[in-house]
Amino acid sequence: MKNLTLEHIAEACGGIYRGTEEQKKEEVTCIFTDSRKAEEGGLFVPIKGARADGHAFIEQVMKQGALATLSEKDLGEQPYPYIQVKSSLTAVKDIAEYYLKQLSIPVVGITGSVGKTSTKEMIAAVLSQKYNTLKTQGNFNNELGLPLTVFRLRDEHEMAVLEMGISDFGEMHRLAKIARPDTCVITNIGLCHLEFLKSRDGILKAKTEIFDYLREDGHILLNGDDDKLVTVQEVKGIQPVFFGIENHQGIWADEIKPEGLKGISCRIHAGEDSFAVLIPIPGHHMVYNALAGTAVGLTYGLTLEEIKAGIESLQPVSGRFHIMETDRYTVIDDCYNANPVSMRASLDVLADALGRKVALLGDMGELGADEVEMHREVGEYAVSKDIDVLLCVGDLSAHMANAAKAKAPDKEVLHFADKEALLAQLFQILKKGDTILVKASHFMEFGKLVEALSEKTV
Repeated sequence: MKNLTLEHIAEACGGIYRGTEEQKKEEVTCIFTDSRKAEEGGLFVPIKGARADGHAFIEQVMKQGALATLSEKDLGEQPYPYIQVKSSLTAVKDIAEYYLKQLSIPVVGITGSVGKTSTKEMIAAVLSQKYNTLKTQGNFNNELGLPLTVFRLRDEHEMAVLEMGISDFGEMHRLAKIARPDTCVITNIGLCHLEFLKSRDGILKAKTEIFDYLREDGHILLNGDDDKLVTVQEVKGIQPVFFGIENHQGIWADEIKPEGLKGISCRIHAGEDSFAVLIPIPGHHMVYNALAGTAVGLTYGLTLEEIKAGIESLQPVSGRFHIMETDRYTVIDDCYNANPVSMRASLDVLADALGRKVALLGDMGELGADEVEMHREVGEYAVSKDIDVLLCVGDLSAHMANAAKAKAPDKEVLHFADKEALLAQLFQILKKGDTILVKASHFMEFGKLVEALSEKTV
């Protein structure tokens, strides 16, 4: 890893190096926090978690060939080098910030209330048509995940696409300090993390902290159909570029046509030029992702042909509108996370499916004081669509089910206290040929329901 000697690491994080002068000059080969992923020549970062303290695994990872470890404790004399720090989490952020400065790699930072991951996937698919691109994997988008993503960068990479997720004020400021993005993309300002951010204005304030470390002559790309984002004017002398469907200021789309579960087609306009494209994942929201991908592609010199190829090469991510065909069902796995906006978007797509349509929905988290009303609104919206069966799971989803029954008493709407109660009856409710949307917030662990549906063969 470029310039990541133990000496430089200690300097970057303000730690105390304990080891020989000879070892001090050695570069680490990787940085890891999971003791099960120990690698020879790597640096172990022990994190104190809710279930375990990584310090308990220091001896194990050193025996497996790690070069050194951080430690919040004074380990005394050891046969291996270590760097003593006040906080492993703070240290890992400082090291990531230092490491990224050693690499001449443009950074695209992506945030927003809804659609960060799918937008990140789209942007990476587009940029990969021209550049060796590294993107955030999974949900590695917080104050630990972002540094671990940065540590995957190597000299051969030409672009970094980094997802940045927050739930409170100040977090984005700290993430931006690490990433120092050349380009900032904000997908929207929706209703999530209201428990801490209180309002959409609070969310706007927290998300736009991403500009705090925007590099000079950088780029700002914003959803121009979002009523909060259009209020963002010049930042550090940089004029935002907007993308949208209603807003035709910058990059925009029309001729939008759902193609069932095959995707959604549209025509994207950029100045006097345009191109028709089939986005291979369904949903009206995917048009915004394609527009963001187009905006980033143009920013970094891709042709419209390259951008079109990138959009059409997009692959779904497990848990993020991943469509699976089994012997019995079509399963829409969208269970990674949920909020009112994404629930509606997913229900819109389900309504376009063929055959009998089943919505299997669970609780949404971090919605604050209005969480009951928001669940009720989703229930009412679900039965307003062309959906045959609504299955609601969880305490909050009882309000979803009650509102749905009140609005459409003839619809089949059932509520279950938990996943186990649902699974006891699920396969008596479903029919062969059903299309099933599975969606809830991550803490509901609906991936287990997806597994059960994918394994059902009789």
